[in-house]
Amino acid sequence: MPSGDAPFYRSDNTFQTYLNLAEQYRPMLHEALSTAEKLEAFEFITDKEVGDTPLIRARNTERETGINQLFLKFEGGNPSGTQKDRIAFAQCMDALRRGYPGIALATCGNYGAACALAARIAQLNCFVFIPEKYHASRSNEITLLGATVVPVRGDYEHAVEEARLFAAKADLYDANPGGSNTPIQLNAYARIAFEIYDELRDAPAAVAAPVSNGSVLAGIYKGFLSLYHRGKTSRIPAMVAGSAQGQNPIINAFLHHKNACEDLSPQQIHETPTNEPLISWHALDGNLALNAIRNSHGWATNVSDKQLIALAKMLKDNDGISVLPAATAGLAALLQHPGADKLQHDRFIAIITAKK
Repeated sequence: MPSGDAPFYRSDNTFQTYLNLAEQYRPMLHEALSTAEKLEAFEFITDKEVGDTPLIRARNTERETGINQLFLKFEGGNPSGTQKDRIAFAQCMDALRRGYPGIALATCGNYGAACALAARIAQLNCFVFIPEKYHASRSNEITLLGATVVPVRGDYEHAVEEARLFAAKADLYDANPGGSNTPIQLNAYARIAFEIYDELRDAPAAVAAPVSNGSVLAGIYKGFLSLYHRGKTSRIPAMVAGSAQGQNPIINAFLHHKNACEDLSPQQIHETPTNEPLISWHALDGNLALNAIRNSHGWATNVSDKQLIALAKMLKDNDGISVLPAATAGLAALLQHPGADKLQHDRFIAIITAKK
């Protein structure tokens, strides 16, 4: 059975908490160690701190929404409060293994904080490229964790390009999505599927997640595909995606029956403090996510800021879980099911990607 019906979230998981966590583990990777010893120590830290996030039966939200059995996979239980810790630690492990002195990446906030934390523990240099116009409330945290914040004129996609160029020039590990390290990111997110299976002992009817670049959804699908091929599950769940209204290529491609994701016009992208984690005019792993949705007979929908804010309030009022509004985009898409019978007599998972 899942990890209890009672709501659980780490309300004390503040910046100071994970700064203390970094300082606690840093001595385990001191310079005198060999690469193999550092990798062993970092793997121990990752196994202890990252993943195995709570799977919560949201009974009160079930009653209000009409879903038969709704489980929330609360990724806010990771060290820096989001699912991004999974790929941040996995890529710092790869950077250590390959002998890189540091990593470079672009972010809107959460991924930068996760990478800054993982890099501090691994004793790697960390360069975080952030669009100047973003409301990145975690920039100060990133700096205090020892990473270098590099402001970029332009949007997230431009920040990714700048981070890639800098990584190549400075011989740093490129920790951006959509590159040669995509398999590492997908495998890290596939562990979400494995953890769900460990608790349910089979695949649910559907798994819903917010999408921006599409990496999370594609990774979860990869995990369930592996479980199914190994005979562990009786089925592959329908993959369900939600994102900002009219501002994501994955959702756009699905709704307009396109064979592949197509870039949106950057001019039509309008950031708000609510939708920033979701918007994208070029989804770097978009086709992987689009294929996951279609191959699993899932669905994808647009979600308004108003819906995201309302769902975040519902989860807090009903089940005591405090989350960022954008983290509920998958749940919002799950609720916009194609038919009334789709959410009955089965189990459904919504990935909640960030604590508030």
